[in-house]
Amino acid sequence: MAKRLNNESTISAVLQQIIQVNKLQPGMDEIDVRDAWKNLMGSGVNTYTRNVVLKGSTLYVELGSSVLREELTHGKYKIVKMINEELGREVVKDVVLR
Repeated sequence: MAKRLNNESTISAVLQQIIQVNKLQPGMDEIDVRDAWKNLMGSGVNTYTRNVVLKGSTLYVELGSSVLREELTHGKYKIVKMINEELGREVVKDVVLR
């Protein structure tokens, strides 16, 4: 059973404890990474993005354009850096473009 928090805990602390106790962080990270991809890449890239999946620390992105995939391949490390900066912590270590 989880330890009881005192009545003066912040909502943020309570939510963080719920996430830790129930082991929800990987799912929360996947949602955060999807949102970060949409915000950072813009509508042009999002038009050709079919699927964004986070498995472990690797981000798999399925694209509908081979030309766009080739362009983004050259900037994979920049994409990783931008997403991690958006999230405020290191979640993504590699990007695989399909």
